[in-house]
Amino acid sequence: MSVKATVVSTEVGQKSKKGFQVNATLKTAALGAVVPLILVIAWEYLSRTGVFPPHLLPAPSVICQSLMNMSAEGNLWGHIGITLYRLFIGFLIGTAAAVVLGAAVGYLKKAESLFDPLIQAFRSIPSLAWVPLFILWMGIGEPSKVVLIAVGVFFPVYLNIVSGIQSVDRKLIEVGKIYNFSSLQLIRRIILPASLPSFLVGLRSGLGLGWMFVVAAELMGASTGIGYLLVYGQNTYSPDLIISSIVLFAILGKITDSILKTFEAKALHWQDTIEKKA
Repeated sequence: MSVKATVVSTEVGQKSKKGFQVNATLKTAALGAVVPLILVIAWEYLSRTGVFPPHLLPAPSVICQSLMNMSAEGNLWGHIGITLYRLFIGFLIGTAAAVVLGAAVGYLKKAESLFDPLIQAFRSIPSLAWVPLFILWMGIGEPSKVVLIAVGVFFPVYLNIVSGIQSVDRKLIEVGKIYNFSSLQLIRRIILPASLPSFLVGLRSGLGLGWMFVVAAELMGASTGIGYLLVYGQNTYSPDLIISSIVLFAILGKITDSILKTFEAKALHWQDTIEKKA
């Protein structure tokens, strides 16, 4: 077989593989939409027939109309944008702090003895308990909201980093020492790849908690954001606005989690997992 034929055969194989992956992704997305679609149809029917009181639980069509009206007025995108901004900044700060402390605690026994008891004590404090303290220190502006979100993101990422590093197989470390790896080489070639799956799971958990904390953050004196829409809907007795805000949180949370999940799949492409075999 000529070189040209080999190249063509390889390209065809790669295109076929990509096509198969796209089809598998579409099939998974379609399957995942079945249950939500059934629930929405049932919700619409029960609301239209009066089983669900419209002043308590408006129909999905009413919710969609409310979102379209806010979008047409230009208010919706501003609220979504500021919420995503707060989440993104808080997520970056919380993750950065968790990486630094988690790596130190996971790799150094003395750092674990020094810092971990205090961090575990802080982890037991309910999220809402931080709100009055942050307002007292930083007011009701953006810093207090971002810091509150960062606190929520920090703990799951920290725990997964520590767990991932400390669960690295000791035999792998010994093999690295046999090959005279330096501490930096051990971290880069053995510890980081071995703990990466746990770290990525921590990122997704941290993002999920970040969405929970952004609600708490926007409930403390915000004048913009999706959380503000929740409070405004409550004050004006607008169930369609309240449910629209909840739906927005659900959609945006799913989108951001899917982005991290895609990144996780690409970063861990070398793993031979049961999901890939399936």
